[in-house]
Amino acid sequence: MIDFPVMEYFYSIQGEGVYTGQPAFFIRLGGCDVGCVWCDVKDSWNADKHPKKSIEFLLDEAKKHPSRILILTGGEPAMYDLTLITQAFKKEGFRVHIETSGAYELVGDFDWVTFSPKKFKAPIAIAAKQADELKVVVLNKSDIAWAEEHQKMVPDSCKLYLQPEWDRREITEKIIFDYVLKNPNWFVSLQTHKYLGVD
Repeated sequence: MIDFPVMEYFYSIQGEGVYTGQPAFFIRLGGCDVGCVWCDVKDSWNADKHPKKSIEFLLDEAKKHPSRILILTGGEPAMYDLTLITQAFKKEGFRVHIETSGAYELVGDFDWVTFSPKKFKAPIAIAAKQADELKVVVLNKSDIAWAEEHQKMVPDSCKLYLQPEWDRREITEKIIFDYVLKNPNWFVSLQTHKYLGVD
């Protein structure tokens, strides 16, 4: 089996989107070429900075905890062929989630796809079509129109979320709040873990 560059792995609560509040095992893969200026994990960008971990090691670590949800995040996890790691975790009874910008085709066996497109590298249509959840980070009012454009790329069943950029949340929360009141097919996503001061 192949090894992956891993920035960190940890057991915590999902703080965003549909699965907010649920415990999960997170694997943050190193490597990203999307380059978001407001990224809060820029240390993940250079894959060479992070140690390689085997699937067996990561699975053993995950099984130490009671939740059977795995969340693959980054960085940009879809840069990699995730077939073997997703199959290994599913064989052990895990639901496998991925958080992706949609800049790459998704290769693996996923139970839930969170599609969070970024302006710095355009998503591809084939990735957007696999989305179970569209989550758009809002910095200003123009991001609302941008979110609506990406809504056209996802399936009708996809859950729609707007999330304030953490450092400007006092401004963006008001923009999102007003929009969602008028467009009830969209929901508000908050970074609950940051409000609670946990990972």
